[in-house]
Amino acid sequence: MKLTITCIELKGPFKLVAFFAATSRVLKQLKATNFVDFKSKVGWTKHYTMTLWKTEEDLKKFATSGAHLEVMKESRKIATEVRTATIEADEMMDWDGAKLILLTKGKVISFKTIANNG
Repeated sequence: MKLTITCIELKGPFKLVAFFAATSRVLKQLKATNFVDFKSKVGWTKHYTMTLWKTEEDLKKFATSGAHLEVMKESRKIATEVRTATIEADEMMDWDGAKLILLTKGKVISFKTIANNG
């Protein structure tokens, strides 16, 4: 099975409303798939999800379609960074282990900009 761990870091707490509107659409899409298990951890500006999938095909079909695809295309408007990792796993893991996987194996999409001092 495949376990996908994701962290999205919002630009600030004022982006929470837009974030929750987007995630409600994605969760509706998720509920219509063949996922095995899901959990999330909500913070002030960092939000984590963990989703367990029977097959990589199910995972890819979800990630590249519908609300999830739309939200990912628009994520730069509300996030400074999205970090994700997918590993082989038979079950969900604890959050400490998941965060370590994200730090060591995570793919990072950064929307942070560097100020031009010239």
